[in-house]
Amino acid sequence: MTAPHVTRVVVTGSESTGKTTLAHELATHFGSLWVGEQSRTYAQRANRSLNAEDVAPIASAQIAAEDAVLADARKRGDHWLFFDTDLISTVVYARHYYGACPSWIEAEASARRGDLYLLAEIDIPWTPDGIRDRPEHREELDHAFREALVEFQTNNCHVRGLGEHRLASAIKCIANVET
Repeated sequence: MTAPHVTRVVVTGSESTGKTTLAHELATHFGSLWVGEQSRTYAQRANRSLNAEDVAPIASAQIAAEDAVLADARKRGDHWLFFDTDLISTVVYARHYYGACPSWIEAEASARRGDLYLLAEIDIPWTPDGIRDRPEHREELDHAFREALVEFQTNNCHVRGLGEHRLASAIKCIANVET
């Protein structure tokens, strides 16, 4: 018997664009689960400046979290699963900070590509939080995410607005591609 299809919606984009809030709000709205950003959890636990050697463990943690929550979503019979970033984000940040990303992570990012990517626009204020560190690079990172979404041939939609308007923008994107 084949496992039921769960539509995977990834909220992605530059830092401080409300991805975590949006992923959580979407999961609540649709009564489904969501996968948290593993790079943030890893960075908080490491409590030091990250380096290129941290990319692989971050990617491995992301894969494990995605697989665990996807299994739970299938057991529950959920139609939707929301991700606060995925391996494409790992690829973008590895390239941005360290100039390259391990090829196995790029291959996994392609193989594990979500069904829909919601690109969170940089139209909300940047807020420091101890992990975020490059407010002056928002446009550069936004461009890198746009290029990565093309490179990985994603189905994507741009999400704009503040607060409830951002959520409504995301829901409209999802409604336009329901599977």
